[in-house]
Amino acid sequence: MRKVLAHAHVLDGTGGPPRVTDVAVEDGRIVAVGDGLVGDVVVDLAGRTLLPGLINTHVHVVGTSPILEDRLRAPFSAQFFAAIPLMADLLRCGFTTVRDLAGADLGVKRAVERGLLPGPRLEIAVQCLSPTGGHIDAWLPSGVDAFEYYIAHPGRPHGVVDGPDEIRLAVRELTRAGADVIKICTTNGGLYPRKDYLPAHFRDDELAAVIEEARNAGRPVASHAHGVEGVKNAVRAGVDSIEHGTYLDDEAVDMMAERGTYLVPTLSRSFGPLDNAAAGARIGAERLAHARRIADANLESFQRAVGAGVPIAMGTDMHGGELLDELHYMQVGGLTTEQVVAASTSVAAELLGIADDVGAIRPGLRADLVVVAGDLLPFKGLRERIATVYQDGVVVSGSEPEGRER
Repeated sequence: MRKVLAHAHVLDGTGGPPRVTDVAVEDGRIVAVGDGLVGDVVVDLAGRTLLPGLINTHVHVVGTSPILEDRLRAPFSAQFFAAIPLMADLLRCGFTTVRDLAGADLGVKRAVERGLLPGPRLEIAVQCLSPTGGHIDAWLPSGVDAFEYYIAHPGRPHGVVDGPDEIRLAVRELTRAGADVIKICTTNGGLYPRKDYLPAHFRDDELAAVIEEARNAGRPVASHAHGVEGVKNAVRAGVDSIEHGTYLDDEAVDMMAERGTYLVPTLSRSFGPLDNAAAGARIGAERLAHARRIADANLESFQRAVGAGVPIAMGTDMHGGELLDELHYMQVGGLTTEQVVAASTSVAAELLGIADDVGAIRPGLRADLVVVAGDLLPFKGLRERIATVYQDGVVVSGSEPEGRER
């Protein structure tokens, strides 16, 4: 059946301005874009905005709580069941594809593929890699590991590695476990006050080993990096994206722009807790104070990257704020409305290597589409205006206006 979504204000995800036009969908794909299209069913979207399905390039769909005590008390399997409401919420917000950068294993991805777990399509890192004492080394003086979604299990290899040989083995194990992307940590970080953001992780020979093994396996590399030296080391080594980039200087952003290294700024990771705390959420005094310290630095670094022409891809991380507020923060940081949409669709698809399948409204791509009731702006409060989410042309969240035959 050929369905036409008619008279919508279409933002096609490529960075161009919106235009009122029709989009035809058949067999899960976009088959035509233009005026006066004919179909078996016509859905009138006059006065509504139509976007490509959004892509979140940095999530963690498993996990339990940002509060340490809650995590330590949670049963091990609770992290996986926590993915059920989060995946539903991602769809509700219009995300039809996401990249999980540690935590979700191949079982979670296959559950989505087989329809057992409703949610966006998943690309997975499975685990991320850092050295002893580094970001994912969650050892506490008590001897307990504090991050349940980094703990090794049969589907998630151990991620604390030292030296080129251990790193090569770990990349091979991750590839075997089904990783679509290799994630490394070249600095500490997270909203955890006892961790120093600035010192760099891994040495040049270790980074070279990561890149070589990942390239041999045909996998891109994402680097969690906050401190600027860790960012520069990762960019020089050849990573595909910098995740967070909280502290960037002019040299770092120039390097990224020259090499085409993407920035996934995760602004809601620092600003979201501030919003949550203002709304009365339990954040934790130390974590809240830390978020206040880094929020301004994060935004300033983002603005520096935008000014240098660094490609920006949307990502939210976890335990931040309202998922769609990331769009608002990117606009505050200097992106136009069209650039924000592109960062959340076509540019994100380019980073994930799937731009020939999703990320824009054009013939041949999957019919992943988001209908917004009324105007797209303001981005704050956008969730309440998302009326319909399509994945492969099928409504997966919300409802669509009743169609008519044409």
